[in-house]
Amino acid sequence: MSNYIVIYITTSSVTEAKKIGRVLVEEKLAACSNIISPIRSIYSWQGKICDDKEALMILKTKKKLFKQIVARVEKLHSYDVPEIIAMPIIEGSDKYLSWLNEETK
Repeated sequence: MSNYIVIYITTSSVTEAKKIGRVLVEEKLAACSNIISPIRSIYSWQGKICDDKEALMILKTKKKLFKQIVARVEKLHSYDVPEIIAMPIIEGSDKYLSWLNEETK
């Protein structure tokens, strides 16, 4: 099982993604936060179909930090139910994974 994960988090704007990403990197919860914008999200929320522009954060971190990241993001995020999902990093270069390990708690 991989010790490292990639986390996807959608936000309402690039500004919000930058704020959250900076905090997570400064607190060593994530080694890196990439921001992709705009993305278009079509989803069901409270009985309505929504079609919104959002920003997508892609975090690289350790699996053991996931719960801490969820708690931190929930405090910083503007959504009632932010998307915070993780996938294992199956493979990675030794140098990159070593850097990821050094840059996180």
